[in-house]
Amino acid sequence: MSIDSLPVPEARRDDALDRFVAVIPAGGVGTRLWPLSRAAAPKFLHDLTGSGSTLIRATYDRLSPLAKGRFLVVTGQAHRAAVCRQIPELDSADLVLESEPKDSAAAIGLAAAILHRRNPATIMGSFAADQVISPDDVFQAAVLEAIHTAASGDRGKIVTIGIQPTHPSTGFGYIRGGQELDVDGAPSAREVVEFVEKPSLEVAEKYLASGEYLWNAGMFVAPVALMLDHLAANQPALHAGLTEIAAAWDTPQRDEVAARVWPGLPKIAIDYAVAEPAAAAGDVAVVPGAFRWDDVGDFAAIGRLNSAREGDAVTVMGEGARVFTEDASGIVVSDTKRVIALIGIEDVVIVDTPDALLVTTKEHAQRVKGAVDALKASGETDVL
Repeated sequence: MSIDSLPVPEARRDDALDRFVAVIPAGGVGTRLWPLSRAAAPKFLHDLTGSGSTLIRATYDRLSPLAKGRFLVVTGQAHRAAVCRQIPELDSADLVLESEPKDSAAAIGLAAAILHRRNPATIMGSFAADQVISPDDVFQAAVLEAIHTAASGDRGKIVTIGIQPTHPSTGFGYIRGGQELDVDGAPSAREVVEFVEKPSLEVAEKYLASGEYLWNAGMFVAPVALMLDHLAANQPALHAGLTEIAAAWDTPQRDEVAARVWPGLPKIAIDYAVAEPAAAAGDVAVVPGAFRWDDVGDFAAIGRLNSAREGDAVTVMGEGARVFTEDASGIVVSDTKRVIALIGIEDVVIVDTPDALLVTTKEHAQRVKGAVDALKASGETDVL
């Protein structure tokens, strides 16, 4: 379904889309993808699908038909040059740089506050830079429904796009949908009854069987005014600090104010700061997304997203990788010219970089984060 095929009156469509700005939070190191993903080169700066495009560039391209150049990217100061290389179209005024990570409520909240200063009628859409989504047209149709749902009624709605679950995952949070909403141009929009934390396998199986639950992918589309209202009600100190920074953002005082205020802001996720209390107040809706979605949380995910060579059970990634296999399966990611031979081994994960080597299995791929934590604790930060 294309974004132009939904039955929305033209004036309504233009009004909602003209107020839409796409926000791309580009943070997080992706510690479960170490040693490929590191602080200086986090996973959103990598091509993890073999498409020839990094994750952040693919995110920008996917949103461009809707945003039409209206973007705000929030990332760390250390990644400014890399992000600008990936998105040369981005205006410097639309690049928000964090001096230190403060979790998603500060990142998304600051974007909302800046956009509210520029135009209080803005509808923002927040989409993480490190997710893999296809096909684009199905994703865009869901976002369009979310935009019109966000613009509906007197105050609008905070809208999340929930992913149709394909298996009883214990690694994702869930969204429980409620009654259908009567919104022009958003036939699948429903109210949100509650957000649910990552469940046990037994509970996840019940969620899947009920058909009432969707995966929470952390995608939000909302009027910035409504987003900030809930932030002020539930996190007043965070709201006050972000409002102060936003007031100076488009002035010569930006750097001074941000340097003074940002370090003292509380760390909290947007789900806890805004989404969950807003849902309890009846201000949250969900639009189901039927597109394929992966948050590329570990090397097992990279194996799923990349096909092995024909006739081989080993997925090989890396330009010029030199890999020999015999009776083996798994994934090899190589950033060196070293020959890697796999013989008689199943579901192995090997990541070879010039200064660090990871060897594990797909089953234990989620435990890579523990190695990163141990290296950090022992002072081996040069490889992180």
